[in-house]
Amino acid sequence: MSTNLSFTVQRKVRFEHCDPAGIVFYPRYFEMINAVVEDWFSDEVGSSFSEQMLSGIGVPTVSLETQFHAPSRLGEKLTFRLIPQAVGRTSLKLEITATCDVQRRLTAQLTLVLIDLTTGRPQPWPDVMRQHFSLTES
Repeated sequence: MSTNLSFTVQRKVRFEHCDPAGIVFYPRYFEMINAVVEDWFSDEVGSSFSEQMLSGIGVPTVSLETQFHAPSRLGEKLTFRLIPQAVGRTSLKLEITATCDVQRRLTAQLTLVLIDLTTGRPQPWPDVMRQHFSLTES
């Protein structure tokens, strides 16, 4: 189910993100995507990754599909937008886009699963988290 809720954050393309041609090396996008998810959980969901780990849960990415639309260059500011797409009992589908000005740079569809860090088994989303997804079950 789609929703109009979104989380937006900007990231500056730094030297550490770039290959010798001065464009973002694609694996660095995955680090940026994970940072956006981490910020969203901390700032919007109210459950930081460190709090989750201390309580014995985690939200690993189990699926990630990415399209690269145009290169991003050193010094540019990218706007990342995260939109929850669907929530299941233990999983959550998100869409993340990155743009620079109006030009789309990347689109990612990812699925997270809430797990017990001790057993590695999926766990149902707690109501306190689920209320921030504002979605119906899929």
